[in-house]
Amino acid sequence: MSSRLPVLFVTSKLPALAQQRLEALTDVEVRQHTSAHAISRTQLLEAVGDADGLVCILSDKIDAEVIQAAGSRLRVISTVSVGYDHVDVNALRRHGGISLGYTPDVLTDATADTTVLLALMAARRVKKALQTVANGEGGGFSLSTGLGSQFTGKTLGIVGLGRIGCATAARLLPFGITRIVYSGSQPRDDRAQPLNAHYVSFEELLKQSDLVCICCPLNERTAGIFNRQAFAAMKSTAILVNTARGAIINQDDLLEALDKGLIAHAALDVTVPEPLPGDHPLVRHPNCTILPHIGSATEETRNAMSNLAIDNALAGIKGQELSAKVDL
Repeated sequence: MSSRLPVLFVTSKLPALAQQRLEALTDVEVRQHTSAHAISRTQLLEAVGDADGLVCILSDKIDAEVIQAAGSRLRVISTVSVGYDHVDVNALRRHGGISLGYTPDVLTDATADTTVLLALMAARRVKKALQTVANGEGGGFSLSTGLGSQFTGKTLGIVGLGRIGCATAARLLPFGITRIVYSGSQPRDDRAQPLNAHYVSFEELLKQSDLVCICCPLNERTAGIFNRQAFAAMKSTAILVNTARGAIINQDDLLEALDKGLIAHAALDVTVPEPLPGDHPLVRHPNCTILPHIGSATEETRNAMSNLAIDNALAGIKGQELSAKVDL
């Protein structure tokens, strides 16, 4: 009989502590793409063959072709992310017998921190201020130039009152927010009550909010919901922050809205594609601040995400219950 160890294929190098753990595993054969460059589609299809488990990241498109390339031994797909829109769950349902693991909870604080960071950067016009310093411009302190805004007495709108949405709202309250509204597929009274948040329609949220934070997953319902019609409904002084998924925003419509002054500022940690080219109009727009998808990019969080993904993968390979499993 074959003494073959189960094969775990990992599509990316992990942060240091999780990588050390991965390399020390003895009950599986670890195969890994460790290049500084992201794994290509061709490389993924070639490398996944005969794998019992797959650890992937959000830039890896996991679909029926990948499942077929992996072969009959594949028992678990474990993504190092809370979102799993890059995984074709319908293909997994059709195939059957493959578990899908993800990493909720562990990235909540880091992503909420980044959401608040972007909100403050937008409100205080930090992009322009940094450019002013870098260019040696400006005359120092001024009573009348470079003025931003603050959140005292303002209304916060949270699109998607999940873990990250709640954590974001809790962090913003001390800045003087006096009203929180939220929208989503249904009211979440258990989460809303501690924040004194009020459930409203998406359209009403757009009309009322001074600061709109996108904290919802990307799915068929949310794809492209921030479009020309949505921007037209928002306050001209409103700030839009997105740390969820880039495709929730129609970027052409966002650019038009910024050019026309329909909203004051957009602050994005996620775009389509990632990264945006340096000469993209949104990158160069004075009223758009863009970060390179660093929402969960802390040592603590990325190691916790990676370790949870390893836990999920090992459990799935062994036929055990995953620590964090997507219900297919």
